[in-house]
This record gives sequence, C-alpha cells and structure tokens, in this order.
Amino acid sequence: MPLHLDEEATAVKDLAEKLAREQELEYVGTEHVLLAILRQGANAGARVLADFGVTEARASETVNRLIQHEKEDTWVFGRLPGSPHFRNVIALAIDEATQLESTSIGSAHLLLALLREKGSTAQRALAALGVTLAECRDRVVKHLGG
Repeated sequence: MPLHLDEEATAVKDLAEKLAREQELEYVGTEHVLLAILRQGANAGARVLADFGVTEARASETVNRLIQHEKEDTWVFGRLPGSPHFRNVIALAIDEATQLESTSIGSAHLLLALLREKGSTAQRALAALGVTLAECRDRVVKHLGG
C-alpha cells in the first residue's frame, strides 16, 4: 500500500503553499515547509523542533537572512510548483516514513527530509539553528513512540 500524507502533513503542505502565495512567489520552497511545520505548532515536527529551542520567529529570521544571500533555483510548471529541493523533500519524506515503518507521512518525516536535503534553504536554516539530522531522528523516534 503506497504511503500518503497524514492529516497534519497535509495541513503543513497546504500552509506552505499559502505562505508562498502570501509572499507572491510562484513556487513552494523548503523554507515554506519548515515555517509551516512551526506555525502548525501542535504537530510532531514542531514538538521536535521545540526540543531544539527552535521557534517560528528564530527560524523565520534565519530563513530570511539566508534568502537574502542566495535565491534557490525554481522549477516552474503547473499551479504552484515546488522548487527542486521541495520535490526532493517529498521523496525523502517517503523514504523516512518507510524506514520508520510508518503507515503515512507526517510532519516529523517532512522535518527529517528537510534535514537530509543538502543545500536547501530549510536545511541550512536548521543547521544554523543547531538542529542535526542524527539528534533529530532520535527525537522523532521518541516523539512517535518508537
């Protein structure tokens, strides 16, 4: 049975699209996914980030600083496309959910995928905020009860 986004991950994806539209962008980037995870607040990904002391305000400030230095390449096709990094994050989230033997893809899987997508705005922001993949994976497993 193929994996699907669970309710909280769908809400994160929808909010990420809304954030991109509010910025009048024609793509959804990893930074939008990161900020959406944090804005949702009650999801597993946001709880893990809270363990690291990452708030939406700190993440937003870090993302904005990174974006000022360098804009990501975008892939524009269709309604509101994702950047190349965004598309990779979805594939990596599927991989994370599979590895953790989950029945669906949640915000915690999206968070791990953001950390794995080297060079993306979200990965660079998380690194600047002190979030590492290994420690985050341990905390995700703890939060997911495994």
